[in-house]
Amino acid sequence: MPVRGWVTDTFFASLAYVVASLLTFEVLMPLQNVFFPEYPSHASLLFLPHGVRVLAAWLLGWRAIFALLPGVFLVFAMVGGWDVLLPSRLLAIVIAVTTVPAVFYACRWVGWDLFPHPNRQPCWSCVMGVGVITSVLVAILTNLAFGSATIEYFAYLIGDISGLFFLMLVLYFSFRFADRRA
Repeated sequence: MPVRGWVTDTFFASLAYVVASLLTFEVLMPLQNVFFPEYPSHASLLFLPHGVRVLAAWLLGWRAIFALLPGVFLVFAMVGGWDVLLPSRLLAIVIAVTTVPAVFYACRWVGWDLFPHPNRQPCWSCVMGVGVITSVLVAILTNLAFGSATIEYFAYLIGDISGLFFLMLVLYFSFRFADRRA
């Protein structure tokens, strides 16, 4: 792949991750705090960046690791400041960018190739299934890296799955709308 393709992939994947994170932290979480003020976790119940990770990994394969890395690092730095350089945060960044592509490749290895191909329709429920599996893995691994309480595990899990579902729903209706206009 030419360098320009790598730069373009990285720019758009990282931009999508940062925009999804800003929407989550600046719009959705304040709304969540209004409607669920007693909710003890600081995790989002609608975490859109997980959807970006899943769709980037599905489209780009292992290149998603490098394409998402700048955006994920930037978001971790925006949220945690210089703590982004702590070993637990660096480990969480590695978990965030590698888990989803690893699961897609594990699926391919066992004979279930979910990556897009020009001669077949995407299996959206399969992509959603990978998103659920990776959500469980990311929640477990991230909470181990941070040493978080069990409630955080469930909060990450709910946020990842609902964020992926919501993002896929928006894309589905956007594509339908675009097809009708064409």
